[in-house]
Amino acid sequence: MKYLLIYFGMFWGFSMISQNKEVLYGLEEVPQSMLLNPGARINYSKHIGIPFLSQIHVNGGSSGVSVYDIFQESSTNINDRIRSKIFELKNTDFFTATQQIDVLNFGWKSKKEIYFSGGVYQELDFVLYFPRDLAILAWEGNANYIDKEFDLGEISTTGDLLMVYHFGVNKKINNKFTLGLRGKIYSSMLSFRSVNNRGSFATRISETDNNIYEHIINNADLTVNTSGIASLSELDGSSQVMSKVLGRAFFGGNLGVGVDIGATYEINEQWTASASVLDVGAIFHKKDVESYKVDGEYTLDGIELLFPPLGSGELTPTYYDDLVDEIENEFPIDTITSSYTQMRPVKTYASVKYNFGKAIGGSGACNCLKMGENQEYNQAVGFQYYSMFRPKGPQMAATLFYYRRFSNYLSVKATYTADSYSFTNIGLGLVANFGKVNFYIIANNLLWYENIAKAKSVSLQLGFNLIFAE
Repeated sequence: MKYLLIYFGMFWGFSMISQNKEVLYGLEEVPQSMLLNPGARINYSKHIGIPFLSQIHVNGGSSGVSVYDIFQESSTNINDRIRSKIFELKNTDFFTATQQIDVLNFGWKSKKEIYFSGGVYQELDFVLYFPRDLAILAWEGNANYIDKEFDLGEISTTGDLLMVYHFGVNKKINNKFTLGLRGKIYSSMLSFRSVNNRGSFATRISETDNNIYEHIINNADLTVNTSGIASLSELDGSSQVMSKVLGRAFFGGNLGVGVDIGATYEINEQWTASASVLDVGAIFHKKDVESYKVDGEYTLDGIELLFPPLGSGELTPTYYDDLVDEIENEFPIDTITSSYTQMRPVKTYASVKYNFGKAIGGSGACNCLKMGENQEYNQAVGFQYYSMFRPKGPQMAATLFYYRRFSNYLSVKATYTADSYSFTNIGLGLVANFGKVNFYIIANNLLWYENIAKAKSVSLQLGFNLIFAE
């Protein structure tokens, strides 16, 4: 079991991910910023994302441990480092994994000054809360924890692989206010969810003569909901599995609907506020659904060692099989195939910024980055807020940023973010335009790039678009 925990740490050290895109939010030169705020200001007539390259987003984060904490070169034994982190982490610490790739992204402005945009993107979203009590039990055993109740309710995890089809409208209502709305259809390819569990496990001094100790599972109520997973066990080989999963991407999986809404308000020439709420919706799981439920109570107060009589022809005792049969009788796993509804994790952004500096001209072959009618400054500073609903409460982040536009062809945004991962997250985004080609690259946690293993979150995002001036 100890080695299992080590491998678990290695796996998550390389795949931890979070969803906050604090550098991209408000970076209006990039069309993908509309996915974070449908009401962002738009200063171009149309855009086309390069298929599969307009947005590639990967990052990593863990709220309580880094790869370096476990695998550093040290005189301390690795088992001691793992044990120290197990006791240091809380049951509210989490590992998350999210990833996003744009398949299509496009938009155009109508004669009525309404900007329509749409596209398709693939998304992976996973969260696992650290089950502290169970980790201690697995690592230490129960010999030193007589009468301690280990909380089974700490098991909390969700995972989704899905395609998202979206279409939005963006309208500048007046000289100050821009409003946007985006509708979404979700096509779930794989999904699992186990939250709101309860129960406990304890070892106590036995009150019977069968054994010194008794092991008690009390008020257990554990559930795992899955869709799109059960049928995969019937397939032969990874190619069939991949074909089956990809077939669900184009409305072949469990479907859902959602909406994004956002707005930008230019308070005056120098102050601008914006906000958005994303993924207000649900997925309705009806196909290939299997849920597994275990509930009840059980007490093991000893194993009676019954050996078969000599000459009976039986070579092995039956007490282990009897124990397994007894546990299965006490805790039958109910397999449920009824449908269930899963709410999407709602995300919220908000910002306020102060614009200053000097105006940058909008003339030239590409006028796509010119400022709005009330916005003629090449620098800005501001504050952003982000939150995302999760099973054990929202994950939040606060960001300070500095923006600088050097010309119509080059802009940068630098950020400092404090979140659940660290208080030392420095990010930087660069946007460049070469004719009609729009390129952006964004990286986070730059302070740790010399030794990425020490970072609790690392991010990289890039993309290519074609942007056409008004």
